[in-house]
Amino acid sequence: MDVNSIFSHIDHTQLKAFATWDDIRKLCDEAIRYKTASVCIPPTYIKKVHDTYGAQVNICTVIGFPLGYSVKEAKLAETKQALLDGANEIDMVINISDVKNGDFEKVENEIKELKAVCGEHILKVIIETCYLTTQEKIRMCQIVTSAGADYIKTSTGFGTGGATREDIALFKEHIGPGVKMKAAGGVKTKEDLEAFLELGCERIGTSSAIGILTGQTGEGNGY
Repeated sequence: MDVNSIFSHIDHTQLKAFATWDDIRKLCDEAIRYKTASVCIPPTYIKKVHDTYGAQVNICTVIGFPLGYSVKEAKLAETKQALLDGANEIDMVINISDVKNGDFEKVENEIKELKAVCGEHILKVIIETCYLTTQEKIRMCQIVTSAGADYIKTSTGFGTGGATREDIALFKEHIGPGVKMKAAGGVKTKEDLEAFLELGCERIGTSSAIGILTGQTGEGNGY
């Protein structure tokens, strides 16, 4: 698979709690050089990246991250501020406790309200597959579809497990035609990158793609 084509599907990611401006600036410079789909960064850096780089980088950020159990009103406020600061794409974490409690209507309503705030901006829904049963994953495919979100995403990269090929195959079987897929967490080899793209993922979230595809060392932050 062509390396440049792979880069065009990468959300180049730095989400560590101790990420410095130097880390974020390096991420953005790499994203521009290798033409990645976006940079995925903490909300606190959105405005500075937007002010520094303008349209040179496509800014993605995370909401309710990484645990998902902040209240809906907090997620809505985070989303509104992120868009105001210059983000174009929102990766939200569902309330996993609501899924476990079987409160699927609440989960769907939260996604719908965040998508309403996003409007034409992309909303990706992180369901954190490592904590869900197969039936819960299938139900979330249905909910993400009916809620009108743009993507279903496997993982935060901070849970007990990341993306698997089996979960992407399950998504592909159960999502609606308007929903795209993003694999994230634990994508560490070129084989992984190619496999997820061949399975139909439109995006892959990783901090390691540049190191993997260029042979550089010291790349990646564990996502």
